[in-house]
Amino acid sequence: MPARLSIVIPCLNEGELLEQCLGGLQFFRSRGHELILVDGGSDESLVSQLSPYVDQLLVTSPGRARQMNLGAFKASGDLLWFLHADTWVDRGLEGVIAPLSQDAPVWGRFDVRFSGSHPMLRVVERMMNWRSRFSGIATGDQGIFMHRRLFDQVGGFPEQPLMEDIEISRRLKRIAFPVCLRQHLVTSSRRWESRGILQTILLMWALRLGYWLGVSPGRLAKRYNH
Repeated sequence: MPARLSIVIPCLNEGELLEQCLGGLQFFRSRGHELILVDGGSDESLVSQLSPYVDQLLVTSPGRARQMNLGAFKASGDLLWFLHADTWVDRGLEGVIAPLSQDAPVWGRFDVRFSGSHPMLRVVERMMNWRSRFSGIATGDQGIFMHRRLFDQVGGFPEQPLMEDIEISRRLKRIAFPVCLRQHLVTSSRRWESRGILQTILLMWALRLGYWLGVSPGRLAKRYNH
């Protein structure tokens, strides 16, 4: 029997991108899956406009890991699926993720595709997807999913200001290697394009290297947000 999904989306002042994301997920709601939006302090009028699009609208202090953990705590589905607010999902993915085995602990992610047309974005996509498939480490842009018992077993997302996706992947990988699905999620390329694609590549490499070398997530977050 296919799993019932609880789709958890953390947000903070995402506006039009979030509305597009939620609109594309209404098909999943029509199929009996649950959609949970966890706001970290957006403008109240914006959030109230979006409440009809979700099954649960939760509010907490900002922090992506904290928001995702709250959504998971309130979720009722068998399979937790964490999506970023600037991601678009094709309805056909319901037939890929929902039938995942309930007999063994399963977690994984999708391949990612950026919304922009710059040729360098195609290179970045391939690098991200290849690296993830080789290393067993997933990023939030790839739509991490896991059975609830696995989420509980690793204690959820570590509530740190950056690299929470890397850290939970490390913990999950000790239990089972991820299912790396080749179907694509589309995520906004706005941050890559606004900062400069090459500059963002170098920044992300530096942040990852720093994390592997033991630099605190707090220090890395300051550099990321600078």
